[in-house]
Amino acid sequence: MTEPPESRLVLFAALAANLGIAIAKFVAAAITGSSAMLTEGFHSVVDSLNQLLLLYGQKRSERPPDDRHPLGYGRELYFWSFVVAILIFATGAGLSIYEGILHIRNPDPIRSPLINYVVLAIALVLEGASWLLAVREFSNARGELGWWTAIHRSKDPPSFIVLFEDSAAMFGLLVAGVGITLSLHTGDPRWDGVASIVIGVALAGVALALARESKGLLIGEAADPALEAAVRAAIDRRPEVSGVNEITTIHIGPRNIFLGLSVDFVDQVPVGRIEAMIAEAETELRERWPSIRAIYIKPQSAGWPEDHDRRD
Repeated sequence: MTEPPESRLVLFAALAANLGIAIAKFVAAAITGSSAMLTEGFHSVVDSLNQLLLLYGQKRSERPPDDRHPLGYGRELYFWSFVVAILIFATGAGLSIYEGILHIRNPDPIRSPLINYVVLAIALVLEGASWLLAVREFSNARGELGWWTAIHRSKDPPSFIVLFEDSAAMFGLLVAGVGITLSLHTGDPRWDGVASIVIGVALAGVALALARESKGLLIGEAADPALEAAVRAAIDRRPEVSGVNEITTIHIGPRNIFLGLSVDFVDQVPVGRIEAMIAEAETELRERWPSIRAIYIKPQSAGWPEDHDRRD
């Protein structure tokens, strides 16, 4: 399974932006004493680690099938996507909320606020560029589906994880700016800590949403119903077939689908022709839908499951 170049480009763009932003935020936090800026620095470090893990997961998922993993390693990408969601929750959200509480309990006045605003502006530009790239790729992939429907149906976690991360990052930058401004105008530095907590809560929400989507993929999700219907029609129209009893699909990678079929063949068709037809059908299905990598077609009488249940 090979990831499209656009998917890697989005991850590399997000990684480059986050590394540069993290350095700038930590320098600004050290100079100004801003809690929200320190929180944003942690946020960028976590995002950078997340992109590295997703790139690692993509690389690992491309390994070919072997004796121990006959269907390949596609689901390893789903595992690392789930790890990313946990990191966002435990590290990004946890540190943000913790740092915010500390700053509220022990407020430290912000020094050299201009530096904070300059860094936030630069970060917003870099994050915005990464966000636009992620939006463009995901918009092309979703077609006519709504955004949330497309995210729910997507089988490629990096595409929507980067989109979620960049959206949360831009929201966090705006909140950090508001927190710093309120601290300066009111003379109460605790607003900076409040901003950190708001950022942490937002990150927790993003993490839970990503964990939910990644969990479904890790457990196993069926292919698009339209693809299942098209496969059923392609098999059902063959003259040797009297009907398709069951069809089972499961994604074992973004572009790696397992397909299982139980097919009722016309009684008069000889066994040799059934074997030839199965081979022809597998070739046709792989040519029409390259994402279907593993195919299992089982001859089965239409009444067999019910008869078998009654005997049991």
